Amino acid sequence: MIGTSFRALVAAALLAPSAVLAQTVAVVTPYLAQPGTQFYVDAFKAKAGELGFTVDVVDTAGDVAAVVSRLEDAVTQQVDAIVVNVDPAQVGAGLEAAKAAGIPVFGMDAGSDPLLVTNVTSNGYAMAAETAAFVVNRLNGKGRVVMFVFDPFPPVQARGVVADAIFKNTPGIEVVDRVTPDVADGGIADSRAKMEAILAANPDPGSINAVWAAWDQPALGALQAIEAAGREGEGIVVTGMDANPQARDAIAEGGPFEASIAQDFKGIGAATAEAVARKLKGEEVPGVIYVPTVFVTRDNAKE
Repeated sequence: MIGTSFRALVAAALLAPSAVLAQTVAVVTPYLAQPGTQFYVDAFKAKAGELGFTVDVVDTAGDVAAVVSRLEDAVTQQVDAIVVNVDPAQVGAGLEAAKAAGIPVFGMDAGSDPLLVTNVTSNGYAMAAETAAFVVNRLNGKGRVVMFVFDPFPPVQARGVVADAIFKNTPGIEVVDRVTPDVADGGIADSRAKMEAILAANPDPGSINAVWAAWDQPALGALQAIEAAGREGEGIVVTGMDANPQARDAIAEGGPFEASIAQDFKGIGAATAEAVARKLKGEEVPGVIYVPTVFVTRDNAKE
C-alpha cells in the first residue's frame, strides 16, 4: 500500500507544471557590435534569468539576410519565444516561419510589424526632434548641417525623417550631405572617413556649422575628423543619440560634441523580457512599449 502511494505521488510530481523545463528564448540581431545593442541584450539576459528563461543570443555580425535563416533555426529548435533587433520588413520569411509554428516574436528596439507581439523601444521621433531642434537653436536658425543617418534600420530611419522635417522647416538651414555610414565595425571609422572627405570639400571656416547624427558612433567619427583637421575651434556643433560612455566623455570635455539622448538600454532589455513573460502567461501586451529617455549635455554627461 505504501509503495503504491509513493509511486502515485512521484508520477503526479512528474506531471506537475513545476516540473516543466524552463522556457527558452532566442535573441537574434545583426547589430551586437553596437554598444547600445550590447547593453540591452545584457539587460534582457539578466531579467530573463530572474524570470527563469534560458536565453540563446545569435549575432549575425552585420548580415541582415542571415537573420532569416537564424530565425528558421530557432523555429526548428522549438524555442518558446524569439526576440529580434532588426528591421522586421527585412526578415519577413523568418517571422512567417515563427508565426506558422505558433512562436511569438518580440521586437527589442526593432520596428513595429503585425508579425511582432510588440516592439520595446525609445520614442525615436521625440529623440530626433529634441536633438534637431537643439542644432537649429544653437545655430540661431542659420547654418550648414551634415546628417548621418541609417535608413535600413526602422528606429534610426525614423529619427532621420524627423530631423529632415525640422531642418527643411527652417529656411536658414542647409543640409550639406546626408550620409549613411558602413556600420560593420560599429560605424565610427567609416563615419570619420566620410566626414574627413566632407571637410576637405568644404575647407573654409564656417562652411560646416553642425553635424547631426542619428546615433553616437557617427557623431564620434565626425568628432575625430573635425579634431584631426584642426577645425574644432570653428564652433561646429555635433550631436548624437544613445549617450553611450564614449559619447558622454566627449560631451563632458566641452568640445564640439555638445549633446546626445540617453536611451535606457537596461530598461529596454528588461521591459522586453517582461513582455515575453507576460505573453507566455497569456496576458495582453501593447503593440508598442516606449521606455523614457534623458537629454544629455555637458551639465549632466557625468551623471
